[in-house]
Amino acid sequence: MNQHTRQLHELGQSLWLDQISRPLLRSGTLQRYINEFSITGLTSNPTIFDHAFAGDAYDDSIRLLHGTGLDGEALFFELALEDLTEAAWLFRPTFDATAGRDGWVSLEVSPLLADHAAQTVQAATRLHERAGLPNLFVKIPGTTQGVIAVEEAIFAGVPVNVTLLFSPEHYLAAAEAYLRALERRLTAGLNLRVASVASLFVSRWDAAVHEDIAPALHNRLGIAMAMRAYRAHRDLLASDRWQRLAKAGAQPQRLLWASTGSKDPAAPDTLYVQALAAPDTIDTLPEKTLLAYADHGRIGAVLPADGGYADAVLEEFRRGGVDDTALAERLQREGVDGFATSWHAMLSRIREKCLTQTVPHST
Repeated sequence: MNQHTRQLHELGQSLWLDQISRPLLRSGTLQRYINEFSITGLTSNPTIFDHAFAGDAYDDSIRLLHGTGLDGEALFFELALEDLTEAAWLFRPTFDATAGRDGWVSLEVSPLLADHAAQTVQAATRLHERAGLPNLFVKIPGTTQGVIAVEEAIFAGVPVNVTLLFSPEHYLAAAEAYLRALERRLTAGLNLRVASVASLFVSRWDAAVHEDIAPALHNRLGIAMAMRAYRAHRDLLASDRWQRLAKAGAQPQRLLWASTGSKDPAAPDTLYVQALAAPDTIDTLPEKTLLAYADHGRIGAVLPADGGYADAVLEEFRRGGVDDTALAERLQREGVDGFATSWHAMLSRIREKCLTQTVPHST
């Protein structure tokens, strides 16, 4: 087992891979990452699948599924669930050994539903039922309508990965939805073991302000925001409100670091992974970042539960003209729009493959 990734695992941080493709599964590469790099989960999104479909690895499956009458989103979800079912089985030993705390895979609802709570709940419920996997998270964006959907989905028993969170306020809105859903389940006499993670995106902060700030502030804002979110998370877990739910059998909604690949060529390629080492959290890494960390990553200081110097850093940015509240909302909307663009591109790619391939007739 790799010593660098093992150190994070021993610290209590779960490492998940932010990548999926059929070659990754069928070549044994994902199993190798599990064995060698302590990978204990996996996330996906529309952009990842769009890139995966660009090659020819899915052409035969697309042809066969199209021949059964499937197309568009229905065909996509069939392909995605085939892959995620394979991945889920690879992580099932971890899921069982940790009593459902770890060992998860994630599949996103259509990003076109981000501003429609009721439709999102319906889509999430259908995906959960269709997959039939105990360790599949349905990803729902933490938009205003998305947070409403998160509460209803959790109340209905659907495990949820709340995605596209950027600020401590975004995180707390997702956490509040989780708490409300569990309290409603407790009142209704339902089992409280419905898992959730809250995914905070980090590096996009720094990419957004890079051209507008002094070089001394480069690549510091995302980490400061993560530190503030971690403080909010630790405070919530210490609250009487959470402790009542925990005593009734609830498990914490885990905090997940997303967008942890360095986007600045001048920054270390393991910058965010090293800075965000913290127990009881999850770091989902792009494949390139995972390989870099396995090669030369090092744990520095463990993330402080009290937020450390984050407030002072944020004040520097505010003095420099950065409105972090407005920027958080912009980044979330850009995230939704970016996934929607990938969604349309992915469906267009599938349609093109359906049109250029004919289904063989039996003789």
